[in-house]
Amino acid sequence: MLSRKAYTMSVGFLDCPLVQSTRNLWYRQGRPVVMKASAPRHSEILSRLPLGARVLIIRLRSLGDVVLMTPALGALHRSRPDLRVTVAVEPGLAPLLEGNPAVENVLPARTFGETVASIRRNRFRVVYNQHGGPRSVFYTALSGSPVRVGWESSQYSFLYNVRVPDPETFYGTRKVHTVEHRLTQFYWTGLERGPIPGTQLFPQPDAMASASRKLAEHGGDLHAPFALLHPGATAFTKRWPLASFAEIGSWLVQAHGIVPVVRLGPGDASMAEEARRLFPPPAVVLGADALDLRELIALTSRAAIFIGNDSGPAHVAAAVGRPVVVIFGSSDSSTWRPWQGVHRVVQNDFPCNPCKGDRCYAFPEPRCILSVTAEAVKESCASLLLTVPRIA
Repeated sequence: MLSRKAYTMSVGFLDCPLVQSTRNLWYRQGRPVVMKASAPRHSEILSRLPLGARVLIIRLRSLGDVVLMTPALGALHRSRPDLRVTVAVEPGLAPLLEGNPAVENVLPARTFGETVASIRRNRFRVVYNQHGGPRSVFYTALSGSPVRVGWESSQYSFLYNVRVPDPETFYGTRKVHTVEHRLTQFYWTGLERGPIPGTQLFPQPDAMASASRKLAEHGGDLHAPFALLHPGATAFTKRWPLASFAEIGSWLVQAHGIVPVVRLGPGDASMAEEARRLFPPPAVVLGADALDLRELIALTSRAAIFIGNDSGPAHVAAAVGRPVVVIFGSSDSSTWRPWQGVHRVVQNDFPCNPCKGDRCYAFPEPRCILSVTAEAVKESCASLLLTVPRIA
């Protein structure tokens, strides 16, 4: 997240004479002006890149956002395996791209000045901004790249010289999955359309060993059947009650002989005590600091099933090939459900869905998530457990 100081500096950047003069050059009487350093015809950009050209893709912010970008990376690599692709992400999310054959380098976006300097040193032929927030816009604008790609509807889009239409204009439909949205930048710049790959992460052997050791320290066994439960979410309108997760955990043990492993995220410390009360042995409760991201990826790849709210770890589970049951509340499941993979979405339709999720706009409490029954979740879990073979 951008600190208050960094954000203030970034906003101040927009008011500096350089940016203002640039904007005046690019926009006269409300219309873009073609500059001498304009990009080539948008549909020819990828085909005209020389062999081994350096390309930067910026995808800041959250865990799920980075995972949902991996199909675009795969599609680009399938078409142009020679390109030397660097991805800029938040420092803590770099493990999501470890072992990915489509990525040559990961650039952790640390301080603003350090990140800009690193980007400029690499002399990227093309920069794709897959994020769109102020910080990523400035990274793109100051990259020194002759081709700067971003969405035309995003903030400060005048700083791009290749502006990509919004999904409704591009696909002719209002709602598309986030993965399809990410791909529009590459389609617009010449990537041939074809089958879209699934999300994909690559568990590392050393992380698997440390995850196994830590799980054993908490009384679990990586090689015995277990379900990974993730009761956290960024907003309370997306959090199914912990007691309901406990009912699912008890059912998994009694009906299927599967041990529930509850993983609490960085923002879930407040529910740790209640989780330990609701999930007695043989269940295992892993606190927020029990696993790092590399270990979470490895642990998830061994789960018999993942059950959780709409959150980043659900996409991690889909990306390592595990069956996933996702419980949706205020968010849009057509946009944020796992991409491909074996999964079930449990959601009750309400006229007010989707919403921003910061509060319930229609009722005294978020009925969308609270109305989901344990029976509906059990039914989804049972159907997946019947059709997906367990890990040997």
